[in-house]
Amino acid sequence: MDLVALRDRAGGLELQLTAPRANALEPGFLDAIRAGLDKVETVSPQNLLLTGGRNFCSGGDVARFAQAVAEGQGRDYALQVVPKLQEIVLRLLSLPSIVTVAARGAVTGGGAGLLFAADRAVLHPSCFVQPYYSQVGFAPDGGWAALLPEKIGAGRALSWLAQDQRITAKGLVSLGLAEAISETPEEIALSDGERGSLQAAKNLVWDAARLAQIKARLQAETDAFLHQIEQPETLEGMNRFLHP
Repeated sequence: MDLVALRDRAGGLELQLTAPRANALEPGFLDAIRAGLDKVETVSPQNLLLTGGRNFCSGGDVARFAQAVAEGQGRDYALQVVPKLQEIVLRLLSLPSIVTVAARGAVTGGGAGLLFAADRAVLHPSCFVQPYYSQVGFAPDGGWAALLPEKIGAGRALSWLAQDQRITAKGLVSLGLAEAISETPEEIALSDGERGSLQAAKNLVWDAARLAQIKARLQAETDAFLHQIEQPETLEGMNRFLHP
């Protein structure tokens, strides 16, 4: 089974996420996304559209993490997941293409990093974003602490994490994390402005200095995740989450 599908799309390319369990961020799936981005970078389209089916991305597989921790392999498993996700977030920010997310359903945990790293987003009314970190016991990854404050402010980002809020599509538009709500978000018209101007705008927003800061913050997220995954309360939190 293909975990991602890359296809031509008017105005650019579409990278469709097609992995099991609502696109759970497992090592093989993350490798497939990275390989897809390798191809995108070779073609260098003006636009890249990310889609994900009925549920855009459910984040890390808590059951897999819990099993790894119980077997004394929590850090090793986290090293197969978190650095790959962080790399993908940074690559989306760095792409010369305008990255657009069209999302339905759940966008949770680290999966939200794909939304945070997008230049544009259109959401189905069913779409929502929720961190879940405080329930599970993980440290935030995928840009929740490294990137989200750049987009909505540090206070709002921290409050969201602390309260473990579920924010609906309407709320995400209000926060500026999406531009519109649509029953058919995948049919969004991709950016068709003059390519050089669009690239210049993206390069100025995500310039080398800002990207270097984001890269350092993503590494700090990774370090915090690796520390937290080995704490006894994290396994307890995962078990409560899996067996309420």
